[in-house]
Amino acid sequence: MDDQPVVAAVDGSTDGLRALEWALDAARRHRATLRVLHVRADPLRTRRESQDTGPPGADEDPVLAQARARVDELGGTPSVEYVVTEGVPGALLPETGAEARLLVLGSRGRGGFASLLLGSNSLAAARDAGCPVVVVPRPGRGGEEREEAPVRRDGPVVVGTSADSPDTATLDFAFTEAAQRRTGLRVVTAYPWPLQTMLLPGEVAPAQVDQEAVEHETRALAEGLLAPCRERHPEVAAEAVVVPGDAAGHLVGESRDAALVVVGRHRRRLFAPARMMGSVTQAVLLHAHSPVAVVPPAPAEE
Repeated sequence: MDDQPVVAAVDGSTDGLRALEWALDAARRHRATLRVLHVRADPLRTRRESQDTGPPGADEDPVLAQARARVDELGGTPSVEYVVTEGVPGALLPETGAEARLLVLGSRGRGGFASLLLGSNSLAAARDAGCPVVVVPRPGRGGEEREEAPVRRDGPVVVGTSADSPDTATLDFAFTEAAQRRTGLRVVTAYPWPLQTMLLPGEVAPAQVDQEAVEHETRALAEGLLAPCRERHPEVAAEAVVVPGDAAGHLVGESRDAALVVVGRHRRRLFAPARMMGSVTQAVLLHAHSPVAVVPPAPAEE
């Protein structure tokens, strides 16, 4: 049994139960404990106060009772823990990533506006947690939402990567997920096109760049990046998908047929020490049709 649990955050909503179902499947695949967590929203209660007075009783919590009934209904469960605490969910949920293998949430909980595509707690967890965070969206994005539709489990794993600044932690996570699911992996690398050159008055425009040459160079970089991962996971059929233009748009398009889309979180910069997700990752979280895994950089990289 893996000593790092898969944590499912529930709040009594349909989105939370959908995330619980995904987390249960992940716990089975990882042979890990499933920890079902309910953070009762109490903005005036700090984490230290929760520790000093003791946590609320998990046995009397109606949200956990609903989750327990759902887990019992699905069956075939690994070891399961039920935990309830009080505080600010957007602050407490990311803290669980310090000891978790995965943190799984629905795209939107019970609070907030109905038109929101992504809730603030899911956004905070994806940005700040120390472990990979999986956000399970509502079905039917881009069309009519169907509250009770099951989470899709078939299809390939899709991962987005940059040829000039690769994220090894994101690639390793994607290969591991594809290997456990016994499915293919599509590695999407986008290159900017058309190229735009800003000229000052009097400057001469450079020679026109051949798109075929740019694509060939990008593909060579992507294949070189995949080589060590393919050696570690020879059982995974990994395909390099090199495309021009908007990376986020291509990943959202791929998500229609995917079981999971994997994206990385930005490394910290010298003059921007706060954690950031990046525009591509945020766009994929907002619009993807499949669950999305946001992977933090490896500690040495961060």
